[in-house]
Amino acid sequence: MTFASMGSVLLILNPIAGRRRRGLVDAVVGRVRAEGWTVDVVETAAEGDACRLAEACDASRYGVIAVAGGDGTINEVVNGLARRAATAPPLAIVPLGTANVLAHELGLGFSAQSVAHTMTAGRELLVRPGEANGSGTGAGPPRCFSLMAGAGFDAKVVAGVTAPLKRRWGRGAYIWRSLVEARRYRPVRYAVEIDGEVHEAASVIVTRARHYAGPYVVAPEAALDDPLLHVCLFERWGWMHALRFGAALLLGALPRTPGYRVLTGRQVRVSVTNDAGEHRRQPVQIDGDDALTLPVSIGLAAEGVRVLRP
Repeated sequence: MTFASMGSVLLILNPIAGRRRRGLVDAVVGRVRAEGWTVDVVETAAEGDACRLAEACDASRYGVIAVAGGDGTINEVVNGLARRAATAPPLAIVPLGTANVLAHELGLGFSAQSVAHTMTAGRELLVRPGEANGSGTGAGPPRCFSLMAGAGFDAKVVAGVTAPLKRRWGRGAYIWRSLVEARRYRPVRYAVEIDGEVHEAASVIVTRARHYAGPYVVAPEAALDDPLLHVCLFERWGWMHALRFGAALLLGALPRTPGYRVLTGRQVRVSVTNDAGEHRRQPVQIDGDDALTLPVSIGLAAEGVRVLRP
């Protein structure tokens, strides 16, 4: 489906993510306005603002809702739109932030011309997000994800990267934290139940997407419009294996690496079977943000979100 009629855009901007790339945002807004569209820019001020703005967006006024930010801000907007189901406008992405995984997944160009053209004349893709439910104390409502949920090594890395550190070092913050987590590694074991069948893993990523951490491939057969979860199992323990998996990811060889495999399913539950004396919280990262604590149940959201792609 092509969204081609002229109209208005509500652009939700994370000013922190956009600080270093504000020129891209301004150039996109200028190009869209030059095509006769109205663009209203609203900046977020606190966590949760993007979700609330997306959920409250007036679909009779705005033909497109756009988000300028990283994967975490995009996740908030997806959660807001998922609560509205069919009443939500289609979503356009202005890729900022550190990884921009969803932009890679959609094949979105990173130039102002490409982003603006997708916003005004892109094709609609109906994406059914994943949905994670924590069962621990204070877990809160279900959390949707357009990309992935992870537990184990990568979730501990994400949980250890603070916002100031990420702003200062960018991708380097994750490399540094990976080395910290490798040094303190303990062979924690996770039970991963996929449609009733239990597997054991050292780490797990449940994904709707092919890519991870930007352009790197973890699940070659995954697709945003495929109604399946792709479950990436890291089945070998030890800090050397953790670093080996990381190197294979960067080299494009992870899907062929011994000790790694990808299964598919519709319902996934992840829990800890042995914490190896770690005695600390076992986090769950969702779209690159520390979001929940194990155990967690993961399925597919009841409704889809329309996303614009080139």
